[in-house]
Amino acid sequence: MENLVIEETKYTPKISLDKNGIVSMVGKSYPENTFEFYEPVMEWIREYFKSENKKFTLNMEITYFNSSSSKLFFDLFDLIEEHNSEDIEVNWIYDEENESALEAGEDFQDDFEGLKINLVKK
Repeated sequence: MENLVIEETKYTPKISLDKNGIVSMVGKSYPENTFEFYEPVMEWIREYFKSENKKFTLNMEITYFNSSSSKLFFDLFDLIEEHNSEDIEVNWIYDEENESALEAGEDFQDDFEGLKINLVKK
């Protein structure tokens, strides 16, 4: 399994997927074709969960996202929740002045009660 890095653009976050199970997404997310853009990320995560690695941490610091990205994040959390264990953690990182980012994190917590989603104020 190889590391994967997708550089940030005006419309997409920087995404780093580390073979040690640390995934980070930082920036804005409103690509023209959300599901096509994120497909390599979803595939990498699927492959990671097929490996013997157990520890997985997703750090998300998304400052703005559109409804299509919201749906994608829902699918992403579904995928992670399928493999949920004590070794899986999601950190939803938000700026204390960005109330909508906090509310989005709280909504994801409510929707995925079986997944450990930490709200992390930066």
